[in-house]
Amino acid sequence: MLIDSFYNGLEIHREDKIIYGKFLRPHTVISTCRAAGGVQTDLEYIYNHQGCEPAGHSHGHDIKIWRDPELFRKMTCRRYGLPDEKCATLGTAANMNNGAFVRETFRDLVVGVVCTGGVEVNAGRAGDPASMMETANGFEKVSPEAVGTEENSKPEGESTPTPTSMTDPKPGTINTMIFINKPLTMGALTRVIMTATEAKTAALQELAVNSRYSDGPATGTGTDQIAVAAMAGDDPSLTSAGKHAKLGELIGKAVKSAVKETLGIQNSLRPGGQCSAKIHLERFGDDFRLTSDEMLEMICSFLDSPSESTAPDAAACNSVNSASDLLRQNFSVIERDPVTVAAVAAMVHLKDKFAWGLLPSSCWSEVMGAYAAQVACAVSGDYSTMAAYREQLAPTCSQNDNTLFIKLVCRAFAMGFTDKWKKPEV
Repeated sequence: MLIDSFYNGLEIHREDKIIYGKFLRPHTVISTCRAAGGVQTDLEYIYNHQGCEPAGHSHGHDIKIWRDPELFRKMTCRRYGLPDEKCATLGTAANMNNGAFVRETFRDLVVGVVCTGGVEVNAGRAGDPASMMETANGFEKVSPEAVGTEENSKPEGESTPTPTSMTDPKPGTINTMIFINKPLTMGALTRVIMTATEAKTAALQELAVNSRYSDGPATGTGTDQIAVAAMAGDDPSLTSAGKHAKLGELIGKAVKSAVKETLGIQNSLRPGGQCSAKIHLERFGDDFRLTSDEMLEMICSFLDSPSESTAPDAAACNSVNSASDLLRQNFSVIERDPVTVAAVAAMVHLKDKFAWGLLPSSCWSEVMGAYAAQVACAVSGDYSTMAAYREQLAPTCSQNDNTLFIKLVCRAFAMGFTDKWKKPEV
């Protein structure tokens, strides 16, 4: 079914598991496609195809077909009546009905973007430890111990926990097709990929998407793919797709908008839904996955045991305790309070600055004590106790690993919640 036509010379069609661009005029294509990848000048179609389900990957096809890109392309094209030798193919587990179609224009310049995406379990950060090594015999799993190097280690004092799931990449892919109604030089065509990748990363940054393989913000997924098509013609070839050129601006705006739109549909991932203290903290948890229950239980441990040195007591947390019970019943509202989220997000942002070496580790106590106090005040609603909170919450310079960081935030929550509902003086 014809879905759109970004400009004369192109049609965008969608069938049940496929979205494809049909060239009505010749286009030059550059892509990461497994079949017909690289630069091609004789293609008639580029398409994005859902080859499996996001969970379980059940598809009913022989694994040999998956491992043979040309055979898989032929099988897919036969189903939709497309000439396989004239197609470049992107593959994904995302639902084609969740695709985003975005068009940006300036004067007679048109950039159209079609994007599908999912990041819930496969979001990663460039430079994260890899789990696979390609050899002459194919791919082999790499143990987590073999991945890290001293050159890649964090600054002194920063720990890098290794998730038990690191050797098992998860589903999740952002696929992008970009269509441009002007000819481009080979250099500019290649530069489109760079600009589009920056735009994708900007979208993930604005959505606060976390890596699932490290404690850093995500920059993409482990299986992202892209195809760029520029229409041939008599106009002079454009030479720049960078941020200073109008073409680069249109690409950046369209890709960023399309990535955010498709993730909003596929994963219900929208800015308002990311207003959550837990979401901002989750990449510092075990396996880079702090859950709401884990965060709640840690806060309860401080409500039930005022002494920081007292270990959490599950029985105590489950007993009738007005503060804990009240928090349990209202936690989802409290951890999504905008002022509280802002305070937690500030702590997370500053922790990143320490990890990246922008702030000296010697200032950890003063900085984190001040911002943990901000969290406690945000929860309690009373900022008159800021100085007292800061003295009580300030960690030592050695208390800077991920576990202790989460513990500090949860302790600040508990202190603020206790004071929010303390008995008034009579």
